[in-house]
Amino acid sequence: IPATRKTSGRWIAGGADKCRWVTEELGFDECIDYKSEDVRRRLKETCPNGIDVYFDNVGGEILNSVLGQISNFARIVLCGAISGYNSSEPQPGPANLPNAIVRRATLRGFIVLDHFDRAREVSGVMAGWLADGSLQSKVTITDGFENAPTAFEELFTGGNTGKAIVRLR
Repeated sequence: IPATRKTSGRWIAGGADKCRWVTEELGFDECIDYKSEDVRRRLKETCPNGIDVYFDNVGGEILNSVLGQISNFARIVLCGAISGYNSSEPQPGPANLPNAIVRRATLRGFIVLDHFDRAREVSGVMAGWLADGSLQSKVTITDGFENAPTAFEELFTGGNTGKAIVRLR
């Protein structure tokens, strides 16, 4: 999970360790632990004036909860829907989607390949940020090709933090 240091805002993560990293090391104002907290209630507490911008790579009930708390003219970036990737049945759409109409929100899909022409430029900028410490990144390394299935499974269970890498020897 890359993020800039000392960034104001709220974050949603799974587990106390990840939330502690987000607030203590990255400097975000709040982190809601979706594994142990009522996300809908905590969004109302931490964002009493609504949510202006939300980057979604989870979908499902988290997105539904966010849609219930958006402000007028909110901007929502839809990048993934991992909560339903392993489902054997199609996932229902968010029940709070009509709130996007009432709030006049913008929902827009985002695929990194749409910006592939800028990859070299962005890589250089981000490398500089990593080098000077203004961008932090976590990596979970799993050793051995034989453990690749476990590393892949952990992407869906929250067993990794940040980028998952399988190191081959």
